[in-house]
Amino acid sequence: MKSLIKNPAKVAVLLASYQGLPWIEEQISSIINQKSVTLLLTISDDESDDGTADYLQKKQKHEVFTLLPSVRSGSAAQNFFRLLKEQNLAQVDYVAFSDQDDIWLPQKLDTAIKAIRLQNVDAYSSSVEAFWHDGRSQLINKAQPQTKYDYMFESAGPGCTFVITQALALSLQEMLTQQQGSLNNVALHDWFIYAFARSRGYQWYIDPTPTLLYRQHTDNAVGANSGIKAMKSRWAKLKEGWYVDQILLVAHILNYQHSAPIRKIQRLNLWDRVHLALFSWQFRRRLRDRFAFAFFILFLARKP
Repeated sequence: MKSLIKNPAKVAVLLASYQGLPWIEEQISSIINQKSVTLLLTISDDESDDGTADYLQKKQKHEVFTLLPSVRSGSAAQNFFRLLKEQNLAQVDYVAFSDQDDIWLPQKLDTAIKAIRLQNVDAYSSSVEAFWHDGRSQLINKAQPQTKYDYMFESAGPGCTFVITQALALSLQEMLTQQQGSLNNVALHDWFIYAFARSRGYQWYIDPTPTLLYRQHTDNAVGANSGIKAMKSRWAKLKEGWYVDQILLVAHILNYQHSAPIRKIQRLNLWDRVHLALFSWQFRRRLRDRFAFAFFILFLARKP
């Protein structure tokens, strides 16, 4: 009689670290303690000089994970791209991405895999529970309905919640290997992965239930964008042209630069600005972000 018990799914967890000594031990423990999956943890450290690299080398003697040789990549995005390119995907069912400073809930990966199978999709992300050292916490809801063009303008949520199928990971790995130098200026790996998946017809599910505790501190690469200080910092980057540059760069790499929204971003004349503002509901999922996008396009966005 054939056994009804299925082998646990094999998940490659890719962790990018840099100057993460205060938090990485707790993060690794929360990954290793994941329920109902078989883990293959791979870590790439970006030449940390705060003791993170030494800690990982010592930790490797007691825990089973692969530590890649330390190489300076210069950003979290490039570090994750390196992990994806070097990971052997032949023996895994799924790939997940991990920051160095969060705390994964014990059923995070199992929840994601069950959702992927139930929803019959290729990729999963979720909302998160942001928390601060002073005890504050806040639900960051990322599960607003996806729109026709949202992937061209935003991520599906924090990359640390992403879990993707082997098929999607292999396709992404092939593209990363072929592109090489053109990826050097991509700032956000999570947005890029979401854009790659959606632009290629892969299906994505965003779970409203948080699957991890999302640590907030002064060294966050992106963070929860909560509070006046964080908002001012992001608006400053937007005014400098960073957002428009990234929209066009990702579109060019992924070959959808001739789509209607991107053509309007490229020209950005008065009619293009008005049209993009009026149709902001096609470009961002959250209502607040739609209003912010419309304001930005009308009054702040610089012509490329």
